[in-house]
Amino acid sequence: MDTSASVSNPRICVGIGGWTFEPWRSNFYPAGLAHGKELHYASRQLTAIEVNGTYYSTFKPSTFAKWHSETPEGFMFSLKANRFATNRRVLADAGDSITRFVESGIAELKNKLGPIVWQFMPAKAFEPGDFEAFLALLPQQVDGLRLRHALDVRHPSFATPTFVALARQYGCVPVYTDSEKFPAIADAEADFAYLRLMRGQAEVTTGYAPETIAQWAQGVRTWTGGEQPRDVFVYFINGAKERAPAGAMELLRQLGLRA
Repeated sequence: MDTSASVSNPRICVGIGGWTFEPWRSNFYPAGLAHGKELHYASRQLTAIEVNGTYYSTFKPSTFAKWHSETPEGFMFSLKANRFATNRRVLADAGDSITRFVESGIAELKNKLGPIVWQFMPAKAFEPGDFEAFLALLPQQVDGLRLRHALDVRHPSFATPTFVALARQYGCVPVYTDSEKFPAIADAEADFAYLRLMRGQAEVTTGYAPETIAQWAQGVRTWTGGEQPRDVFVYFINGAKERAPAGAMELLRQLGLRA
């Protein structure tokens, strides 16, 4: 099923992975900020956060509702789906795990629910038949909320037009990963763009050099402009993680955006 469509007012979401990281308490958060106030602060400096905790644990509906209430209007959360859905030999058998995650209360995020990220292990190779069976299990909505699915595949066998076409057929989007370890897979016709920038360097204040961030900014403008404007999600996610907030804020600055 092809659900691709342009949006009249494309959203640009730029952020980091999570909001709890000890080094950020000396270079991002104000000195003495209570740990319980970190999401409140981060969500007013950035426009999105990718949640990694949902990959490892099951959260209660009240937790998602709390995240919604603590963040400003327009803020977005991308959620990593629980690993029990993706870390398995036969993906076609993931139906129960997919349902358990989708119905765990994520709808409490309401209009702040961004794409769900289905992350696969680096050793998981592309098997078209089994992978298509998995994609067919992904629901298109929960409690009236449209769901968007991003596929974070890490084995080089996925770098093929067959995978890209299959993802598009089911309305899913390949994650574009800027990394030395994983393939960078893009679909120029996708419904939205999802980028994970993982080459941050500790010796660079913003992780990526400002001129490199300028290139990413131009790419964002390309996605959100033209005849087919689309939403873009960009996360500074790994590699010199202590620099991730500064990188995200620099990209927002170069795009002329404020949280």
